[in-house]
Amino acid sequence: MILIRQAIERPAAVCAGVLLIILFGYVALQQIPIQLVPDVDRPVVQVETRWPGAAPAEVEREIINKQEEQLKGIEGLQSMEGRARTGRAQITLEFAVGQDIDRALTQVAQKLDRVSGYPAEADEPTLETSGSEDNPIAWFVLKKLPGNERPLKEYSKLVDDVITDAIERVPGVSRTNVYGSDDLQMQVRVRPEDLASYRLTVDDVVRALRNANASVSAGRLDEGKRRYTVRMESDLNTPGQVGSVVVRTDPVLGRVFVSDIANVLLAYPEETSMRRHLGAGAIPLNAVRETGANVIATMGGIRAVVDELNEGILKSEGLSMKLVYDETIYIEDAIQLVQSNIMVGAFLAAVILMIFLRSWRATLVVSIAIPVSVVGTFVAMSFTGRTVNVISLAGIAFAVGMVVDAAIVVLENIYRLREKGLPLKDAAFEGANQVWGAVLVSALTTVMVFIPIMTTDLEVGQLFQDIAVAISVSVMLSLLVSITLIPALFRWLFGGVGKVDTMRIPILDDVAAAFSTIVLAIARRTTSSAVLGLTLVAVLTAGSLYASWKLLPKLEYLPEGNNNFVFGVILPPPGYNLATSEGIALKVEDAVRDLWASETGPEDSPEGKPKFDNFFFVATETRSFIGGSSVDPSRAAELIPVMRTPIFTEPGTFGFINQRSIFGRGIGGGRAVDLDILGDDLEDILPVA
Repeated sequence: MILIRQAIERPAAVCAGVLLIILFGYVALQQIPIQLVPDVDRPVVQVETRWPGAAPAEVEREIINKQEEQLKGIEGLQSMEGRARTGRAQITLEFAVGQDIDRALTQVAQKLDRVSGYPAEADEPTLETSGSEDNPIAWFVLKKLPGNERPLKEYSKLVDDVITDAIERVPGVSRTNVYGSDDLQMQVRVRPEDLASYRLTVDDVVRALRNANASVSAGRLDEGKRRYTVRMESDLNTPGQVGSVVVRTDPVLGRVFVSDIANVLLAYPEETSMRRHLGAGAIPLNAVRETGANVIATMGGIRAVVDELNEGILKSEGLSMKLVYDETIYIEDAIQLVQSNIMVGAFLAAVILMIFLRSWRATLVVSIAIPVSVVGTFVAMSFTGRTVNVISLAGIAFAVGMVVDAAIVVLENIYRLREKGLPLKDAAFEGANQVWGAVLVSALTTVMVFIPIMTTDLEVGQLFQDIAVAISVSVMLSLLVSITLIPALFRWLFGGVGKVDTMRIPILDDVAAAFSTIVLAIARRTTSSAVLGLTLVAVLTAGSLYASWKLLPKLEYLPEGNNNFVFGVILPPPGYNLATSEGIALKVEDAVRDLWASETGPEDSPEGKPKFDNFFFVATETRSFIGGSSVDPSRAAELIPVMRTPIFTEPGTFGFINQRSIFGRGIGGGRAVDLDILGDDLEDILPVA
């Protein structure tokens, strides 16, 4: 083979090529995005329509049914789910994997344009797409410092104008989401008795305000050589302006102003949820990364911004902002673990090679295949748009033991020919030339196994494409190393060595000799009798199948991981108001308060229970959410029974607590089984449910 001969005759060129691979691999590693798991493209479009004050039944009848009638015929639509809540309609459309999400978004918008007859008070539908990159990489809570008596909701403008803008300016941040931050609104609180005395209705007031708060074109005016466009501008920005709006002009009573029948004021909307963190009110917010962003670098920028805010404007306003969830902690731990496994695996592989090859030269030659193949893999990952994550690093870890196979085969054959007396150069060439075909077939069979994964658009394919690319590229690079670098290094390192110098390890050699004797004896007996051979094959096959069945671990789509975050949902009895739901959540808070590290120290409780590093709850009328993290990340799962016990002590209340999976979608992602009960009439379904 020409390539092998050229490699032997030009070792300097081979070494230069290896150095270039390592250099490009290092550069690629600096540029490849680092994140926890690969991005999975799941084309999902969400349609949300707000109708303030409307009951769920009205929302379903007037909005969801009309929208679903138009949306059900969209090309590639796999599932459509509608949810009606008080004042809000939400439809989630999931499309076939691989479908262009931008095209799907355009189709949804076109279909919604055909919907007519929305209620007058309903807002225009809003569209957004979602995917794996929509999971927040960080959560924060904004809290008041001791001595600050100002209501937290009055800082909404500061949150929207300062905090979110500062975080979104960090490279790699796509957007921020704020929960519980409401803007001031102009409220017209009608007095029913005054409204009745003037024989007016609420619709009359709404109509008058809508007409007064409008910009209308009044035509054009020609004057001399000029033409002017005339518009009537009317913006109601103050309570006084709203109060001076004329509702009706009566010939007897005269003008009736809004101020005659209502109180007008700027106020915050009525709270629909209550949010607390470690016993104090809080405004939670999160940061979502851009697609392809380096999460490690992005979080570094976010932390710097948060520190700057805490030392600057937030401190002067009597506020503090705390990072309560950081995805990069798990990423860094996972990457460090996989990196250590790669290094330990490479070291152990070198030790095994040393034991069996009994030559430091041979061990060095074969071991070089490991770093060259691994580092070169990052070049291919960069070109193919892959990311460094736990999946791709796991593939590289698997490949560490595989990349030395081809090198060992080539080196052993060169050894064999050298011991037969062939000159050094001829032994290096013939040794590689004789086995390169077999080595190529072996590498191709490994690559072929992963081709279906690399070519499928299914979710499982997208998730494991990184591991397929990592192993395939590593194995093919090891093939190239074995037929170029190994012969070149052999000629250089083994010059003047006519016979292989092997070391003797007394105990290991004796065990190996005994094992070899036993294996050869069994082989002679089984090959001398067909019945005995078939019996041995049957026994080994049956034993292997039985052992596989007994030792089979529990089946999981993906491992859960030990994420330091426990999340739960509390479902109070139907009809409870916000105050009652908040009371239930406060009881749970009081039940675990003794385990807060912020109040009782980080040491374990006398009962041996772990302490909470963070604890929060969000209470709404229909449900409450609670969550927390442990001071000791390895004991996060032990918080589940601690949080679950007080939930079930409340009569009529149901709830669940689980540890969030590192692969789960959303804040409460993890194991879930959905049971859908379908029917034509909701009244018929409720008794069954």
